[in-house]
Amino acid sequence: MDTESFFQRMSRPVVGESLFDHVPDIVYFVKDMEGRYMAVNQTLVLRLGMKEKRDLLGKRASEVFPNSLGEAFSAQDNRIIRTGVGIHGQLEMHLYPDRKNGWCLTYKEPIYRDEGKIVGVAGISRDIQSPNDRREDMTPVSKVTNYIHENLAQPLRLPELAEMAGLSVYQLDQRVRDLYNISAGQFITQSRIDRACHLLKRSKDSIVDIALECGYSDQSAFTRQFKQVTGMTPSAFRRSS
Repeated sequence: MDTESFFQRMSRPVVGESLFDHVPDIVYFVKDMEGRYMAVNQTLVLRLGMKEKRDLLGKRASEVFPNSLGEAFSAQDNRIIRTGVGIHGQLEMHLYPDRKNGWCLTYKEPIYRDEGKIVGVAGISRDIQSPNDRREDMTPVSKVTNYIHENLAQPLRLPELAEMAGLSVYQLDQRVRDLYNISAGQFITQSRIDRACHLLKRSKDSIVDIALECGYSDQSAFTRQFKQVTGMTPSAFRRSS
């Protein structure tokens, strides 16, 4: 599919990549159902060692990134297209301007046509360290945040998560605060509510089932926290979506 046909099939036009061309610490991209780049900003082009956007359009991440990164990004895209579940602030490795690996926060969402069919993925990845900063190893925190996103239905206790990262609870909390401006406990709550919002909008599951899938022991506890965070009950949120 060519770029023009892709954008004609979308339910809403994507903000032009030129908006992001002058932001050196943010990579912007739009991909089709096959994971091929349909729109990119100049930042991504330069980081991949290319000169023109046309050199990148139509290619997949697995074709242009080093093997481990490209395969991970392609798998991530496929999962979003398959499940309809985006990612919000996922801590992961990316290419920095010097072509070395650096850490970023990635946000991706599926793109829908008017009838609700997914036709692609749009996203950004934002550097969390400038190229001149000492590059702290974020692997332990990345391990924890990824575990949280993948195990929302399970009990998520801070002492156990900190042990997983080889950190104290205080150290884990401080690193999460530095990245997301919220505590580790708030990060867990935000992740659960984000998933609940997606399920309320995109699935027909009962509110009880959604509560259990998002880690709440019963519907009343889920409803209390959902309303505290969003200002609406889950039922009201679903009706408004």
